[in-house]
Amino acid sequence: MWYCQLQHFQNTAQAMVNANVVATLFRFANYRIPPFHWHLCTLQLPLSVSRMNFALRQLSRAVRSYSANKHQLSLLTASSRVFLDANKNKSKEISNFIIRKMSQRNITSFFKPKAQTSSDEVKKKEEANKKEGAAVVENGTPASDGVSSATKRKSEDASNSPVGQAAKVAKKEVKDEKSPKTKPKKEKSPKSKQQTEKPKDNEENEKSLGNKEKKEESIPKTEDKEETVVVKKEEVVKPETSGSSPKQPVRTMCLQLNDTKVDTIITDYNPDKNNYHPLKDAAWKKGEKIPYLALARTFQLIEETRGRLKMVEILGNFFSSVLVTNPDDLLPSIYLSINQLAPAYEGLELGVAETTLMKIICDTTGRKMDFIKSQTHITGDLGIVAEQSRMAQRMMFKPAPLTIAGVFKKLKDIANAPGKNKITPIKDIFIACRGSEARFFIRSLIGKLRIGIAEQSLINAVATSLVKVKYLDNFRKMSDEKIKSKIDEVTLILKTTYCQCPNYDKIIPTLLEHGIDEIEERCPMLPGVPIKPMLAQPTKGVSEVLERFDGLTITCEFKYDGERAQIHCDENGVISIFSRNQENNTTKYPDIICRIGEFAKSNVKSYIIDSEIVAWDVEQQMILPFQVLTTRKRKNVDVQEIKVQVCVYAFDLLYLNGEPLVTKAFADRRNLMKENFNETEGMWHFAHAMDTSDVDEVQQFLEESIKGNCEGLMVKTLQKDATYEIARRSRNWLKLKKDYLAGCGDSLDLVVIGGYRGKGKRTGSYGGFLLACYDDENEEYQSICKIGTGFSDEDLQTHAEFFKNHVVPNKKSYIACDSSLEPDDWFEPVQVWEVKCADLSISPIHKAAIGIADPEKGISLRFPRFIRIRDDKTAEMATTGREVAYMYNSQDQIKNQQSRQTAMDDDFY
Repeated sequence: MWYCQLQHFQNTAQAMVNANVVATLFRFANYRIPPFHWHLCTLQLPLSVSRMNFALRQLSRAVRSYSANKHQLSLLTASSRVFLDANKNKSKEISNFIIRKMSQRNITSFFKPKAQTSSDEVKKKEEANKKEGAAVVENGTPASDGVSSATKRKSEDASNSPVGQAAKVAKKEVKDEKSPKTKPKKEKSPKSKQQTEKPKDNEENEKSLGNKEKKEESIPKTEDKEETVVVKKEEVVKPETSGSSPKQPVRTMCLQLNDTKVDTIITDYNPDKNNYHPLKDAAWKKGEKIPYLALARTFQLIEETRGRLKMVEILGNFFSSVLVTNPDDLLPSIYLSINQLAPAYEGLELGVAETTLMKIICDTTGRKMDFIKSQTHITGDLGIVAEQSRMAQRMMFKPAPLTIAGVFKKLKDIANAPGKNKITPIKDIFIACRGSEARFFIRSLIGKLRIGIAEQSLINAVATSLVKVKYLDNFRKMSDEKIKSKIDEVTLILKTTYCQCPNYDKIIPTLLEHGIDEIEERCPMLPGVPIKPMLAQPTKGVSEVLERFDGLTITCEFKYDGERAQIHCDENGVISIFSRNQENNTTKYPDIICRIGEFAKSNVKSYIIDSEIVAWDVEQQMILPFQVLTTRKRKNVDVQEIKVQVCVYAFDLLYLNGEPLVTKAFADRRNLMKENFNETEGMWHFAHAMDTSDVDEVQQFLEESIKGNCEGLMVKTLQKDATYEIARRSRNWLKLKKDYLAGCGDSLDLVVIGGYRGKGKRTGSYGGFLLACYDDENEEYQSICKIGTGFSDEDLQTHAEFFKNHVVPNKKSYIACDSSLEPDDWFEPVQVWEVKCADLSISPIHKAAIGIADPEKGISLRFPRFIRIRDDKTAEMATTGREVAYMYNSQDQIKNQQSRQTAMDDDFY
């Protein structure tokens, strides 16, 4: 009913003095117009002097604060001309004011609508034009030009004022929103008394309003040559009136972007094309800013693809077009592809709740919250719901197309904005989204892009694009073997560089400026930038350890049950602490930073220490369980409020006084650490170690570690093959945990991918779960077992509450699972559990390590039981299929059956 109320207010004296009425109605109606248009609608009323001054202040504030593009400002100037016509007595003063404001935005052209005429003058003009052969008729209604101002004044009435026109357009726009049917009010000429009646509802007339063709009149282009602004003239709507004289023609100005290029991207751009050419097949020209829709289209194709190699090829094709047309957009494209805004250690997160995004979708599309929630529950994807809602929305004009650089900058602004200040920029971008842009924009805000592109695939895609661009003219002539060889060579360089400097902000600019050959040298290891840690292979027993290191000098260290930590100190003395996931934990351990001066000697200027932080009982002088450490506050800890004390056990030195030490032998690194750092009781210790090659000594040392509340032993080589292998799970480090006596050589870290609803005592929660390991080669999750033991009632309730927010309607393409195992609910792979089992066996239905231990079957766990949640690990850091196969082959009964053990190659994790 709001648009009828708008016409009513226009015909009352109250509306002439109250500019806020119309703006309130537009807000109440949830009309899809940016805020500064509300003020323009208020300015189109014949206002009193005091209210006019108020409206001018609103316009000034809108012009200063609204970050509009050139097209939107053109619309602003067009509406300003209507404002001038409606306030002729103040025309000169207002014109000077608007010109001054518009000049600040480099907008100097004003667009004046054609004058309106009475029906008799229209007929006369039409006859004259017919005789001259130059008549312009639009949908049966002649548009008149050159009519005198006196005639214009006589023909104007309240029903044809700009606000009345806005009401009709708004009525047309909200028709699909299922608002109650209303009947327009009759209006007479200004000389007669103003009265309102309810004519018959004329739905056919409304349909004809949307179906008739509209003639477009070109308007001078703005400085952006890629955008074309046009004016649409709306046809005459003739509602029934009590008088015999026909209604005068109504003309409403409407601006619209030229969407040719956008439509081309939606329908024709295809990076999945065979023999894709980076320049010829790109949907944009060289030097242009790359549209965000092109990246969204690439994501859409990747999401519809199963094979990892094909996914890498599609993304690589897009990156190659970026490199050829606009290399500056490569960095934001890479970050958007892995849903990051900066390196992980910077901790830049969007922090937008799903409920907040639902409210934004409701506000910008007119949908109801219940509808959004129900659709999200059905589809399991708020991104798809946002896309459907946005596609169903019709607007008076389309904002300028989004660009990759623009969206990336806006996302960073959103991440840095506090609280409610995030909402406005999110709305601005969402309103401008076209096609699948809305889907992936909302997913980016949630933190789940759902396209299956991980770090390794991304590096492979960048390497593919570099090779393709380098051999642009001859790429199609090269053999597949040569192409693969070149890509593998570049991939290895990029991986090595990323391991020692995991910062795309440094790698990509260096790559573009100096090329792939100099990138390793120009992106060295530096304090303040965390490196991916070296990890150890699990083992089954002492005899296996000695068999692996037969004839080598080894050392055994206590394996502490705490949190892995890299402690950095740069040349300026700035201290940083990073987790194994490269998260910045500096604010979590202010007590360590306070006493860091006691640890390093005076000659130490910069360093990187690899260590383990454990909870410490000050009174008993002993290590506390890991669960005690998890009770500490995770961020912005106040030293005065710390209740759980910690102790640092340093076990490796990676960097000292400007020199990386990762290529030195472990024995040399350990000696340098002990020479340059001090131990302090209860605060700083070196890892308790013993150098030996005797089986009995290793066994005895293992028992000693268990008595000291440790997990077991870390066994390392001292001289041969003793370098620090960044980002590798190396067999030069072996872990011997106390749990090996229970049957399984090591616990497994598995991802929860599904849940089975409980019965009996467990009704209302999940009675069992489906777990999977991670295949880092194919980047998929492979089912390995069902689990239903090891849970307390509190655990089951906690799991049910957590996973109800991560339910998806169908199995994702990156999950490998037999149909016979289908759970009641599928989950997003978001949580890792530590699981113990009796042993491992070949399974005909589970897919873990399929093709490694057995060519057609996978591996499953026997008698698995839940140990704990691994909050310190992401889903991609779960136990891999190769590790599962290694543990399977390490069992005694399997060794007796096989003549040799399956080779386990080191690889990036």
